[in-house]
Amino acid sequence: MEIALFTNYGLEFLLRFMHFLAGITWIGLLYYFNFVQGEWFKEADAGAKSAAVQKLVPRALWWFRYGALFTFLSGFFIIMLRAHNAGWGVFANSWGVLILTGATLGTLMFLNVWLIIWPNQKIVIAGATQVASGGQAIPAAATAALKAGLASRTNVLFSIPMLFFMGAASHLGITIAPDANLKLLTIILGVIIGLLEVNAIRGKTGPITTIKGVITWGFVLTAILYLVIEALT
Repeated sequence: MEIALFTNYGLEFLLRFMHFLAGITWIGLLYYFNFVQGEWFKEADAGAKSAAVQKLVPRALWWFRYGALFTFLSGFFIIMLRAHNAGWGVFANSWGVLILTGATLGTLMFLNVWLIIWPNQKIVIAGATQVASGGQAIPAAATAALKAGLASRTNVLFSIPMLFFMGAASHLGITIAPDANLKLLTIILGVIIGLLEVNAIRGKTGPITTIKGVITWGFVLTAILYLVIEALT
């Protein structure tokens, strides 16, 4: 008797299950940080904010960053398994174009978590703990908070098209013309997404400072990327 879960497709299902579970944890906390905690911090008194940074934030960030890690790893192995089963030409069809667009956004989000948000949040947490213990404030803490906040807002911006293209890969589909210039498409998408990532590292929040702004521009970015894909395929 063949057990479906122990087949090659069963392995892909298990990876997808892990991807969903970890992704819900990660993106749920991303939205919590940006839509709930960040807004509360604007109204909280110094004592309550300090206590939250010392006790609540580290716990939430643990689930946040490991949710990001397992989402990335499971997604990577799903794509590699699909390529192994169907051949590398799968990346030149509708599924490949859409999934790689979503995966690029997701990968940058994962890197933002581990290389920008978490390192800078550690400085913020250390600063709050040091002050609460009667020590001196860490001068770099304020700048670190701004860097982490910008990267976090950018991840919210990226999350909307990322989720759109992840879903579209299996449930929407596009028509790829035989003469479609996929190299040009890759370059244009790379420039758009790359410039936004550069801003996440060295720029300012600008129009994505507010919750309304980041949600609005998330949908605008989704529309732009989708229209570029449709126009060039």
